[in-house]
Amino acid sequence: MRKTKKLDLQDPSSQDVKSLLVSAFQRRIPSGQRIIQRATEQALGDNSGDPNWIKANFSDLIERIQISAYDEYLKAEDAVGQEIMAEVFLPIISADRKADDALRLVFSHFKALDKFYLSLTQSRRARAGSAFEYVLRDLFGRLQYPFTRQALKDGTPDFVMPSIEHYSRHAADCIIFTAKRTLRERWRQIVTEGKRGLGFFLATIDGTVSERDLEEMNASRIHLVIPERLKKETQRYENAPNVISFEYFFRFHLDPAMARWRDGGLLT
Repeated sequence: MRKTKKLDLQDPSSQDVKSLLVSAFQRRIPSGQRIIQRATEQALGDNSGDPNWIKANFSDLIERIQISAYDEYLKAEDAVGQEIMAEVFLPIISADRKADDALRLVFSHFKALDKFYLSLTQSRRARAGSAFEYVLRDLFGRLQYPFTRQALKDGTPDFVMPSIEHYSRHAADCIIFTAKRTLRERWRQIVTEGKRGLGFFLATIDGTVSERDLEEMNASRIHLVIPERLKKETQRYENAPNVISFEYFFRFHLDPAMARWRDGGLLT
């Protein structure tokens, strides 16, 4: 096990404090994959082995798992944060210092704490984005949908269906599927990520995509795949012809492609 670097209790530097906080936090916080696995199993319950149920409830599962995993991460972050604050700062306070002096010493590391909290925020955002892709990958696997992950040289779509091998032979027969929890302007990446695919599908749970962006996506043959609730409750999504639910994607795009790939001998 990696040893924790000890502070110079008389004069700890801000860099020492920040480094200790970050390393201690990373060592103790549960992995994002572990948290997602627990949230997924909890959401699936007794239906983990029922692909028909998973497919019928896919939109709801995507949203519930995301919320559950994020809540669990925040709880773990709070618990771990308290532990490492004690681990890093108690030795300073215990070093024969008066309480006032000890507190002043802690407060003098405001910049270190500020940078540490900023790193937590950045890590939280990165975890949320990767968690969304992981949930999709896990559920696609349970539904036995074939894919190759992040395999194209001209971009990084999360899924090439049915495989990168088939894409290299017959790109127009493949589905390019990318997951971005929030979009902003990043949706334009998909145009280069899958130039030659049968269809470009961008999964998100972002409810803020503008009408103008939806029109541009439609012109670029990009389907926005979202939870069914989000489509029903957002008028511009409901009216956009290229915004579809996960269930619609399965029924009218992926499942017909699966039948074609099986008929062509690509799947067993």
